[in-house]
Amino acid sequence: MPRRKEQFVTGEIYHIVIRAIDNNLIFKDLNDYYRGIFSIYEFNNAIPVNIFNRRLARTAEKKKEKFCELGAHKILVEDARDKFIKVLAFCFMPNHVHLLTKQIKDGGISKFMQKVGGGYGGYFNRKYQRKGHVFQNEFKSVHVDTDNQLIATASYIFTNPIALIEPSWKEKGIQKHSVKEVSKFLEDYKWSSYQDCIGVKNFPSVTEREFLLETMGGINGLNGVVKDWIEHKKDIAKYTDLFLE
Repeated sequence: MPRRKEQFVTGEIYHIVIRAIDNNLIFKDLNDYYRGIFSIYEFNNAIPVNIFNRRLARTAEKKKEKFCELGAHKILVEDARDKFIKVLAFCFMPNHVHLLTKQIKDGGISKFMQKVGGGYGGYFNRKYQRKGHVFQNEFKSVHVDTDNQLIATASYIFTNPIALIEPSWKEKGIQKHSVKEVSKFLEDYKWSSYQDCIGVKNFPSVTEREFLLETMGGINGLNGVVKDWIEHKKDIAKYTDLFLE
């Protein structure tokens, strides 16, 4: 189960990466991705999930609330949870997950990661009839201390999927595609909060984007920073320690 020994400071922002053990795949099909996204939403809650779900179901039935569908799962578009963290941004890759988080409850990040690791790990093992750890025992994290670091980290997270079509782009830059093509690929990439940040409704209930967008200059500012990142990633070295490559 993913864990981390250091103490995270409530009110501070952290870039977190959780990886599959032995660099295996965490997500093998679309349902796995949906389940993973459902997990980072559902387990961001100090209330036990089964009790929480029953309470929500009764409340929703009475109020005729609208649900937001995540694949085979349904979540309330708005709800009152006892959250561990704010998820500012995320990106799912086949063998790892990036999260940009703000801890809002003492011990929140560690508890959240334990619940995600145990919950998704249990699902994965049952589905694929396997035993043992799914994730590496210790997740990686780095403290994001300034606005410039926040912008750089978010840009890195949002552009991470480029490696799926340009495997060496972090070292050599994009080689086989134009900036326009790569930008379009990121805009269409479903397993990230980038779409929600640029106004394309995808999984809006999972993240809280206002602070990040304000820091990055709104949608136009975010688009500009991401475009610059695509064009100049290979030249950027000063924020290397933030990226957990």
